[in-house]
Order: sequence, then structure tokens, then C-alpha cells
Amino acid sequence: MNSIAICEDDSFTLEKLEEMARCYVRSKGLHAAIRTFASGEELMQEPGEYDVVLLDLKLPGIDGVELAKKLGGRSRIIFVTAYKEYALDAFDVGAVHYLVKPVAKEQLFLALDRVRERLGKTEKETLGILKNGVYERILLRDILYCEVFDHQLCVHTQNGCYEYFGTLDVLEEKLDGRFFRCHRSFLVNTEYVVRQEKGAAVLISGEKVPVSRRRQKEFRQSMLDFLKDEIF
Repeated sequence: MNSIAICEDDSFTLEKLEEMARCYVRSKGLHAAIRTFASGEELMQEPGEYDVVLLDLKLPGIDGVELAKKLGGRSRIIFVTAYKEYALDAFDVGAVHYLVKPVAKEQLFLALDRVRERLGKTEKETLGILKNGVYERILLRDILYCEVFDHQLCVHTQNGCYEYFGTLDVLEEKLDGRFFRCHRSFLVNTEYVVRQEKGAAVLISGEKVPVSRRRQKEFRQSMLDFLKDEIF
């Protein structure tokens, strides 16, 4: 974790979150840069990406939900709000955590610990692909979804599509728990799912991945269980 952004329009809450974030960084011996922003517009004007964004769900101007969509899937979003009933909004944009105000230091520390754990895993884990005699490695965190047609596998990533011959069953064994077999011909990275529509999972990129009828309930429950575990 090298960078943290905090976006909060209430100056008192912003100051407290910054203070706790700096305390966390010191306690873990990290060298993470911390920046604060009073509005979503300020954050959007700042170049570069942040590993973690502590984001007020209800902001004047562009609100937290819309801002999270614009930030894309690279930054890990931790929503901070006074209203627990907005948890489903966080689910819709793929937030990693959801903290209810007033935020206790222990809650923030636990959320940041979990983000660090995920960042550590996703930075290291890769998928090896042998294509036309050339061996390539793809970061699992970059994979959006995978599909198969006519024994041709297509691994869709944020940097393009990788195609090679194989089966989805073998590929599934090489992936981890963030991937869900939503259809006999598709695997989806649940970290990039922003919502479920009838017969489809909608990704943060706007793409839609089919969810078979018999797996819709299981898929929805897995996403709800994931969200429930991340609310403090």
C-alpha cells in the first residue's frame, strides 16, 4: 500500500480520518502518501491513482457512488457514511469495505489490514498462458472475465484479450476464490462486478457477462455474503 486518498466534505471527519490513517501507516511501518480532498471534483482533478480511497458516500456535487465508478477498478474503495442502509449502493460499485460513522480507529485499521492483504495477494498471483510457443504471465487482478467457445479460451483483461486453446474446467482450477463460474462458458472476477441484472453480471467496465438461470441465486448470494462481511 503506497498511497491513500481521503475524500470527505465534513472538515472534522476529514481531519479525524487523516489522523487515524497516518497513525495506521506509522504503526505498520509503511511509507504511504496520504492526500485529502473536500469534494469529488477535487479528487478527480488530481492526476494518478491511489491504492485506497476512503470515500464519503454522500458528497455535494458528484457523489461517492458516481465518483467510485469514474475511479474504475484500480483503487480499492472504502465507503464512509452515516447511513447503513446505503450498503447496497456500495455493493453496486464494487466497494471493498463500508464503514459507518463515527468510525472507530479499530474499524479503520481492520479495513486497511484487509485491503493490504488483498493488495498483497492480487499483486503476486498470476496465471501462466502458453500461446503459440510463447509463455506469458497475467496478473489475476487484471482479469475481468474468461469465456470459452469452440475449445478456444479468451481471457479478458484490463489490457486486452488473451486467446489460446484449452478448457474452462482446467482454467477454473488455476484461479482463486474471487472467480465465480456464472455460466458453463463463463468465469467472472467478482471484484469487478458492480451489479446483477436478470441473466447477467454487469462489470465496472460496463460489459455484461451471462449468468445462467440455475446459478443466478447462488451468484447473488455469494455477492451479498461478500458485502455483509465487509460492513463494520
